[in-house]
Amino acid sequence: MIPKVVVIGAGVYGAAVTASLTRRGASVVLVDAGAPAGGTSGSTFSWTNSSTKHPRSYHDLGVAGMEAHRRLAARVPGSDWYHEGGNLQWADDDDERARLRRKVGGVLDYGYEARWLSRAEVLRLEPDIAPGELPADGIAYFPREGWIEPARLIGYLLSSAVSRGAELVAGDAVIGMVTTAATVRAVRLASGRQLSADAVVNCAGPRAGAIAGLAGLALPMRNTRGVLVHTSPVAVSVSRVVHAPRVHLRPDGGGRLLLHTHEIDGAVRVSGAGEISVDPSAVETILAAGRALYPGTRAATVESIRVGERPIPGDGLPVLGRVVELPNFHFAVSHSGATLSVHAGDLVAAEVLGEDRDDALAAFRFERFRPASRQGEQR
Repeated sequence: MIPKVVVIGAGVYGAAVTASLTRRGASVVLVDAGAPAGGTSGSTFSWTNSSTKHPRSYHDLGVAGMEAHRRLAARVPGSDWYHEGGNLQWADDDDERARLRRKVGGVLDYGYEARWLSRAEVLRLEPDIAPGELPADGIAYFPREGWIEPARLIGYLLSSAVSRGAELVAGDAVIGMVTTAATVRAVRLASGRQLSADAVVNCAGPRAGAIAGLAGLALPMRNTRGVLVHTSPVAVSVSRVVHAPRVHLRPDGGGRLLLHTHEIDGAVRVSGAGEISVDPSAVETILAAGRALYPGTRAATVESIRVGERPIPGDGLPVLGRVVELPNFHFAVSHSGATLSVHAGDLVAAEVLGEDRDDALAAFRFERFRPASRQGEQR
């Protein structure tokens, strides 16, 4: 019998899980309350890296995620969503420099590729950076990092899945589940449609906690908002991710740049009616920092501002794989989905169809959030 799987959420995780499931022969319905890539995946810096991931199990998952992107991009003719240009990072005060030294030392101990560059070496990589914005040395370089274009990746994964028979249901929210005998039997949609299911995969990003609640599960989430500033096209050479002290940026296609800082995330305002806006002075500050770093962007204007909601499980680590007390319900939820989704999505899909992936997923099980007494009962 061909298993029927309902995947909830059409972001990078949902698309990756769906593509892997259909490739393995499952019958899949992918459901989203909005449009594919219309949520977090369409509003992310999408930096592919594992230099920020701890503990070691999380770091290793990130490394495997980066490798999965390389393999996919190499396998697909004309793939244009993956960019491995490297990442540059430096600091301008003693505390931040010490933190950066610890970061580089830690990943080198893991066997991760990183090295220190001088100002002259950086200018050979990024000749349009203002030399005065760079320290003489102590600039960290992570050459295997980069970024993806999530909408393009999602488009490829979904077209691949649909060509194998997957059904995409957009603009129809999940509002309930039919659960009996510790099994999800069906998923109910706002339209009134009910989807029978042999398995359900929660890839709902920021709404993952709410979707889990429909199945009687309590998933703690501590989501945060992130602000991205997209510039107009500029005639400068920017080839990689750059984490400077006052601005983080990367190319964004068509000559545009994507700008971010943690400070601008705090400039989000929510009105009493729920309307989201960003303090204009914070936008101007980040734009000025970008112009100082790359003087060729002085004529750049703001083309768009996007505010995304980052899905962050309660302890900051991914939640992946099956649930012991509800064995046909599975999670694929994390921050850093841009890095992890292709690899982790494939692991979750394999487990949905009965393969043992505990060696890779044990550290990321939902059960870590359960009281110790309940975990003992479930065993």
